[in-house]
Amino acid sequence: MDKLINDFSFGLFFWQLLLFLLLLFILRKFAWKPILNAVNEREKTIEDSLNQAKKAREEMANLKSENEKILKEAKMERDAILKEAREMREGIIAKAKDTAQAEADRLVENAKAAIQNEKAAAMTELKNQIATLSIEVAEKVLEKELSDKSAQEALAKTMINETKLN
Repeated sequence: MDKLINDFSFGLFFWQLLLFLLLLFILRKFAWKPILNAVNEREKTIEDSLNQAKKAREEMANLKSENEKILKEAKMERDAILKEAREMREGIIAKAKDTAQAEADRLVENAKAAIQNEKAAAMTELKNQIATLSIEVAEKVLEKELSDKSAQEALAKTMINETKLN
């Protein structure tokens, strides 16, 4: 260290100081501003990127809530449509049952009427046959009993007495 102090040259120091100041001036003039601008631009870019990321997160949260809302509305609409479809199905089934019941009742009534008609026709036919048989039997009985005149007169008197006039 003593050697440094003893070998000190004021002229050399002056020129070194002058060159150092000149170097600082040149760096400040040409390099310092571009370096600071680049650092400022980089800082601004990073800040903008962070803001955009924050904005994107907020938009994603909004989209997620909107999607959930739309999904909830779609589920509600689906449920309403299914409920309406069930009601329509039940209405159609009830209408078909009513129509089938009415048709069955009509067929039963028609069948009852047909049975009554057939029964009446059978009864009429039966009555006609009975009447025919009765007449034939009566003819045969009367033929036998009316072969003599006194029996005819007795039968006529009995019938007159039994017959009531209206």
